[in-house]
Amino acid sequence: MATYSFPHLDPHQARDRAPTDWEMALAGAIEQAFGHGHHELPALVAALNASRVRPRDGGTWTEDGFTALMRELAA
Repeated sequence: MATYSFPHLDPHQARDRAPTDWEMALAGAIEQAFGHGHHELPALVAALNASRVRPRDGGTWTEDGFTALMRELAA
């Protein structure tokens, strides 16, 4: 019997490279914030600022900076 794979269920189907360590740390911090109920942008940004993950420039997270990064990473 042939094994059927579900290519439309591949969560990495649009990925063209493996994520960096920093991107994985950011993903973990975002998941943790969501897990604590921080679903709105201001609360999410506050949770990121309370985490150990800093923006690439080492500053603090802002709403504009976070949304710009999400656009960049989605490109």
